[in-house]
Amino acid sequence: MSQEYELTLKISRYDPDTDRAWVQDYHLKVGRILRFVDLFRKINDEQDPTLAWSSSCEHGQCGTCGMKINGKPLLTCELLVENAVQMFKTQTFKVEPLTVAPVIRDLVIDLEKAYERIHIVKPYIIEFAPPHPEGDEYRIPPRVLEAYVEATRCINCFCCATACISTQKNYLGPNAMLADIVRLMDPREVANEERLKILYSGQGIQRCRTSQACTFVCPKQIDVAHFIALGKEGKFGKVNGV
Repeated sequence: MSQEYELTLKISRYDPDTDRAWVQDYHLKVGRILRFVDLFRKINDEQDPTLAWSSSCEHGQCGTCGMKINGKPLLTCELLVENAVQMFKTQTFKVEPLTVAPVIRDLVIDLEKAYERIHIVKPYIIEFAPPHPEGDEYRIPPRVLEAYVEATRCINCFCCATACISTQKNYLGPNAMLADIVRLMDPREVANEERLKILYSGQGIQRCRTSQACTFVCPKQIDVAHFIALGKEGKFGKVNGV
């Protein structure tokens, strides 16, 4: 069934040349299955070519199109017009950049700055364990594998870090904690002591206030709060009494 909506997008604008910030209204008549990234492109093509916004894969895998829509952080490449109207019970939408990094222009944030928190936890294997003696593979029990695979779906879109009420100067954020926990679950990693020191450091999970906002907004439907809770319970072990 064909249906059109008359939308109003109240978009946060920022001009770094003049340091001016304002909210600009755009009015659009659009079909129900357009995505919000399609709306931004339509604005560029038909109303305002100066509007700046970010996207890359537009398949929900890169995280670069993360923004706040009516206060909720989400991926705008996944949000359909019809679903947004049903979710928020309105045809007026406030569109803002995520708050985890400085705004470069309009809806574009400095992702390199945001990734500094991820780099601290070293989201790669620090030290490889030797392979299993019976072959060249690394073995992991099926139940552990199921949880491990769920955690690895994180794409670092920073929606959880934006929604987190604990995210502050001294907290690395839920996605950073998840990146560390993923490697603690990884049978290839042997640098567990270093990882645990990060997890239980002053910038780690002790800063979490257990609001579970990270789980609520995760576009990959990862129960981020569950993994952080396991860390709080000491399921991954502690180091030197930390």
